[in-house]
Amino acid sequence: MNAFDMSRLSEVVQDFSKSTVLVLGDLMLDRYLWGHVSRISPEAPVPVVAVKKETSCLGGAGNVSRNLQSLGASVILAGLVGEDSAGRWIKRNAPSERGIFTDPKRPTTIKTRIIAHHQQVVRVDQEEVGSLSASVREGILSLIRSESYDGLLVSDYNKGMVSQDLMEAALEVTRERKIPVFVDPKVENFPHYSPVTLITPNHFEAERIVNYACQSDSDVERAGVDILSRISVQYLILKRGEQGMTVFEKGRPPIHIPTVAKEVYDVTGAGDTVIAAASLALLAGATIQEAALLANTSAGIVVGKLGTATLTQEELLNVLPAYE
Repeated sequence: MNAFDMSRLSEVVQDFSKSTVLVLGDLMLDRYLWGHVSRISPEAPVPVVAVKKETSCLGGAGNVSRNLQSLGASVILAGLVGEDSAGRWIKRNAPSERGIFTDPKRPTTIKTRIIAHHQQVVRVDQEEVGSLSASVREGILSLIRSESYDGLLVSDYNKGMVSQDLMEAALEVTRERKIPVFVDPKVENFPHYSPVTLITPNHFEAERIVNYACQSDSDVERAGVDILSRISVQYLILKRGEQGMTVFEKGRPPIHIPTVAKEVYDVTGAGDTVIAAASLALLAGATIQEAALLANTSAGIVVGKLGTATLTQEELLNVLPAYE
């Protein structure tokens, strides 16, 4: 990996606060029940968790917005919730309510994680996946057309927000206004992400896109070239878990970046951190290699935290001298 200019990277990070990002994607409530296990249930061979506290935070596209805000950016959040207590909680805790639409016919997506002794015991999902109503779709497109922002970030969790017609209309707006588009994808909607600036699949998603294994460096390099040939995208960051990430740019050799995580407590939301940090870095004028390094470093920080986590500019800046 090439040497990096730390003063330049520091300036890039400090410039995160100059950007406004519109986040479009699937909203959900991340709920945590924290406790401890002292016995096995007499009813079934499962642990009994004595709950001591409950916490909630924005999940899905909401967690992307949390990461962007924590890193200093301004955020407009566009998504859908149900007419229920979880939806009202999301509206109260979102950057603003103006981009959050309500559908009384479907519930807000809730992911409840039970944590005991710093480990996730089980996750319970409450959701209904379905297409947007015509009124919600038009409301979101009106927001995309009328708001002022520097980048569009699509956070797709395949719950129904991202569809072919919505993406086509949104990308028409960004092309006309020359606004960069960053995508954290789902395989099912892969053909819809074109043309975009950056896409960040993980290696499991890449395997499903190209239909072959992506384990070795050579496998990943082949897959990256294949993905770049299938959609119109300027940059590709392929996330590889404990193997770090590989960065692709058309016409240039791929770059492998090793992971920087020292201790991994929880990978929940790490992909949200990667797309948030990489997008802000590119908006601040970073090269894709610099953006990937900052994204990889950011992810290495949040996986050392328990639960759906974010990081601050200060935390990121404190880690950067390790690359000198």
